[in-house]
Amino acid sequence: MSESEETVFVIVVNWNNAGDTIRCLQSLSSVAYLPMRVMVVDNGSTDCSVAEIRQHFPQYEILELESNRGFGGGCNAGHDKALEKGAGYVVFLNNDTVVDPGFLEPLIVPLRERDTLAVTVPRIYFMNRPDRIWYAGGEVNLLTGRIAHRGIRQPDGKRFDFPLETAYATGCCLAVRAGDFRDAGGFDPSFSMYAEDVDLSLRMRKGGKKILYVPVSKVWHRVSASGGGELGLSRLWKKNRSMLRLLVKYRAWPGILLYLLLAPFRLAQGAAAVREFNRGK
Repeated sequence: MSESEETVFVIVVNWNNAGDTIRCLQSLSSVAYLPMRVMVVDNGSTDCSVAEIRQHFPQYEILELESNRGFGGGCNAGHDKALEKGAGYVVFLNNDTVVDPGFLEPLIVPLRERDTLAVTVPRIYFMNRPDRIWYAGGEVNLLTGRIAHRGIRQPDGKRFDFPLETAYATGCCLAVRAGDFRDAGGFDPSFSMYAEDVDLSLRMRKGGKKILYVPVSKVWHRVSASGGGELGLSRLWKKNRSMLRLLVKYRAWPGILLYLLLAPFRLAQGAAAVREFNRGK
């Protein structure tokens, strides 16, 4: 492969949150992988984010959008710019994360070696509970309306140490060939936030490609930093709206019915799990 075909663009979307973004970029500055390039997509911030980020990291490119296009739209814009610059691979990374210095190469190598793979995704921990799993694979059942992270809030352990094919990759951090992402149509921007990653994963799998969980690649996530925490009303509203949009898009009518019927129970169960988890700090 030529150097341009091997080039990896790590794309970080920022919106009025320079503090988290700078922390994320600081962790990326310790990643020893060449050729890696970092691009910040600013989603029409109205604060001083761009100036602050540029002051701390003048070596990184910043793509300034005039308006907030949502997470998916911001990622799409970053991908298009990276593709123009010859990207072979792109990694979408939430700005409220920090990465292990060795996180990148294990995500890229399987994509380079296995044409059947569409996406790779790391093991992701809670930032405030770094011994607890946030994501170790994804489960999707459109017939029941259930979409969940494997291992969420469980202590890390050997059972999460093995690579495996999984149903969906979280947009918190995923790696993909730039051309595959283009050919799949990118993220559906109508989701704005939440479920765009599940939708992309379903489309990739429908095209015959697979998604691989890569546990040796590690990331830590400050969960729902932009939505007031896991129980933030804004987060809950946007997430449930996007889940229903996803089920409608895939005409999963039984799933819609079950999702609505079970929503109060699942919400109560989830809230109890979050509170118990937070008490364990």
